[in-house]
Amino acid sequence: MTNPQDTPLAIPRRSRARRILLLLVCGMILFGAIAFLEVGQWLVVEDSLTQSRAIAVLSGNMPLRAIEAARLYRQGYAPEIWLTHSAEPGAALEAMGIPFAGEDFYNARILIHEGVPPGAIRVLEPPIVNTADEIKGIASALSSEKDRTVIIVTTKAHTRRTRLLWQRLAAGRGRAIVRAASGDPFKPHAWWRTSGDALDVVRELLGLMNAWAGLPLRPAQ
Repeated sequence: MTNPQDTPLAIPRRSRARRILLLLVCGMILFGAIAFLEVGQWLVVEDSLTQSRAIAVLSGNMPLRAIEAARLYRQGYAPEIWLTHSAEPGAALEAMGIPFAGEDFYNARILIHEGVPPGAIRVLEPPIVNTADEIKGIASALSSEKDRTVIIVTTKAHTRRTRLLWQRLAAGRGRAIVRAASGDPFKPHAWWRTSGDALDVVRELLGLMNAWAGLPLRPAQ
């Protein structure tokens, strides 16, 4: 007895299905390759500069972020620079009896070295653990100001997550202008060539997924 699947009509249908499946697979591979190559560039976003109440420096990547903040200050974009106060590793070192001045201490010294007067530097409280804490602290400080625009300086790969966190955590409390440190060596078009850039991309993608999910993952205690 003849198998219906082996009829002349069934054979072209199977062939057509294979071609469609092959096209879908090729399309997915092509899309994945493009996404892989472009994700570094996608992470980098910047807003147009305008006169603001302050320039806020996110913690990490010393001295790049502080140097950029000083450059913007000298260009007259804001009369004050805000620094965040990281709780770690100071708290852990203090428990061991080891003194640690804090990242804000060194960032302040960098700013002074770059021509920012000490009176124009303000350290925000309370202490922070991650970027979400920093956004909340900056928004809280900004909410009591008449001019509610702040320039937030970070590094290139961190800009998109910074903008997203502001939208999620500080909506309606002021305007944030996100800027990347111009001296940041991160290469958006070739991020896979160095371990540092690759780690930045992986960390930022994980951070973005956490932010999109509503920040279910919290810092380790």
